[in-house]
Amino acid sequence: MEKYTEPNYRSSALIAIDTQFDTLDGQPLEIAGTSAALPNIRALLDAYRQHGLPIIHIVRIYKPDGSNVDLCRKQAVEEGAAILLAGSAGCELAPDLFSDDVRLDSDLLLSGRPQKISENEVIIYKPRWGAFFNTPLESLLKLQDIDTLVFTGCNFPNCPRTSIYEASERDYKIVLAEDAVSGLYPKGKEEMSNIGVHLLKTASIESAIMNSRQDD
Repeated sequence: MEKYTEPNYRSSALIAIDTQFDTLDGQPLEIAGTSAALPNIRALLDAYRQHGLPIIHIVRIYKPDGSNVDLCRKQAVEEGAAILLAGSAGCELAPDLFSDDVRLDSDLLLSGRPQKISENEVIIYKPRWGAFFNTPLESLLKLQDIDTLVFTGCNFPNCPRTSIYEASERDYKIVLAEDAVSGLYPKGKEEMSNIGVHLLKTASIESAIMNSRQDD
């Protein structure tokens, strides 16, 4: 392990990106591999929940008039594409990730404020690919003295990849759960390793979290 990039799980947060219903198999914005990744994403969520560590769900929410939509999808939404629409069932987080019923408060999230769903678990809306761009994410992490981020979710080439580069620019130690993210490809793994990201399996991360808590 490199001493400057070695994860510190005791001061880590789990970042789950865009694991929303519309991205699942058979849905309007289907992203291959996202449904298959859900069990491992849930396992990491449960590990963080069990040990009282922070979890931050990052979501996209599109207004039906397309006014907040990124340019590559703006015309489609304006012309009626029903993807990630505020207040729709497709915009909600995948239900398999929770034991209880969790619903997005779209008005709150679109205002730029986090939605708290438990003592250590919140939801944040991001207006573009990166989880740090025009969001309260960095402020929340600083308030909790977080120095390590574990990334999961959908879809590696776009939002997780962008968010990881943003995190690297801010000198966070970074882990990518390679079996709990959709769209990961060999060149992407190489790119991540080149900037000091640790690519680990879910089971290895769970074990590391447990070991780190035993030292308390």
